[in-house]
Amino acid sequence: MNAFRSRARPTEPLTPPDTGWRRARVAPSLAEVYRSVPVIGTGKLGKILAFAGPGYLVAVGYMDPGNWATDLAGGSRFGYTLLSVVLISNLMAVLLQGLSSKLGIVTGRDLAQACRDHYSRPVTIGLWVMCEIAIAACDLAEVIGSAIALNLLFGLALPVGVAITALDVLLLLYLQNKGVRVLEALVITLMATIGVCFAFELFLAKPDLAGVARGFIPTLDIVNDREKLYIAIGILGATVMPHNLYLHSSIVQTRRYEESSAGRKEAVRYAFVDSTIALSLALFINAAILIVAAASFHTTGHHEVAEIQDAHKLLTPLLGAGASTMFALALLASGQNSTLTGTLAGQIVMEGFLDIRVRPWLRRLITRLIAIVPAVIVAIVAGESGTAKLLILSQVVLSLQLSFAVFPLVMFTSDKLKMGEFVNPGWMKVLAYLTASVIATLNVWLLFQTVRGWMS
Repeated sequence: MNAFRSRARPTEPLTPPDTGWRRARVAPSLAEVYRSVPVIGTGKLGKILAFAGPGYLVAVGYMDPGNWATDLAGGSRFGYTLLSVVLISNLMAVLLQGLSSKLGIVTGRDLAQACRDHYSRPVTIGLWVMCEIAIAACDLAEVIGSAIALNLLFGLALPVGVAITALDVLLLLYLQNKGVRVLEALVITLMATIGVCFAFELFLAKPDLAGVARGFIPTLDIVNDREKLYIAIGILGATVMPHNLYLHSSIVQTRRYEESSAGRKEAVRYAFVDSTIALSLALFINAAILIVAAASFHTTGHHEVAEIQDAHKLLTPLLGAGASTMFALALLASGQNSTLTGTLAGQIVMEGFLDIRVRPWLRRLITRLIAIVPAVIVAIVAGESGTAKLLILSQVVLSLQLSFAVFPLVMFTSDKLKMGEFVNPGWMKVLAYLTASVIATLNVWLLFQTVRGWMS
């Protein structure tokens, strides 16, 4: 069974404008939709619309259920102070996703294929194993988030909710036959649903606008206060997802741009516009979660709200039943959205690292079972508190793998032999390596603090 039904016959892969790869050509990932979307728009707006879509598939990972706990904790404990961290995290994401899309457009390789071309076989397999673990961890967060949402909306027991989330594979199998544009449209619709829900929450919460504005300004107090720093690192660690870098470098190749230097330049530019707009929506949603937590919980003395269920329970007495319902609906949309894009990332990673093509339905089933088994066990044995801890664990696993995706990405796009005229300029190299180093340092520190907390 194909991943999607192609709207056009896939063309030959692009010939990279460099000689820095072992192979001159590679078989495209997601071959069924490779270059299947024609770029037929005229003018800037038409081009923006033609390239719009891949960025939204990527932005889904920046608002998945794993992000909610850190945003809730930051808002309830410290008010609007950590909004600056949400903003900085988003700016890092814009940079890294821009590099990812450029790698795919310029070289005709996704990040997994680039790693397979550059590194030895043992290193490649090691990177693949770590990435698979990260995808399973991400899927685990999606399963738990969706199960919690079903529990909050319909009162379903967590084990039942976890089991129901397994059925979303049927939805994916249906969408796989409809083309990439249909999938993009569904993802954008679910993102819009989340945005509308939190716009409603903000209206009810009536946040202090002056306090919100001050919160977006970074302060040294965040670094000097150990508790604030811990939550800030959690926000950073939960924001940039490693599988999104693999996904973006592949999905941008669904556009049929001109196979010339000018065509690639245009594609890189509009792909960056697409991802920046989509990530701005992700910024709004993450900031809205923190702002609602600050306005609803922090100002009323509820400073220890970190679990999603606790936030839902408190919203009804503080803001009304409508607020809690919209909160749960947004959570369900978030979990389902992340599920769809996680499937594509899994297919890309397996094909890219190993050059093995598995039927997408089988790939999805395996990944979902890996996530469901521990979620069901924990939901039955430990209940709500156990699922909350499992959600945190999934984010720690993602943090561990992140640098193994970020550093190769920055290295490849900074190599003139590989990128030719599209190589990162000097200032971007410095900024990209600085970003990668900051993410690595903060995630190691977060892991250390998390493990120490569990052992104490």
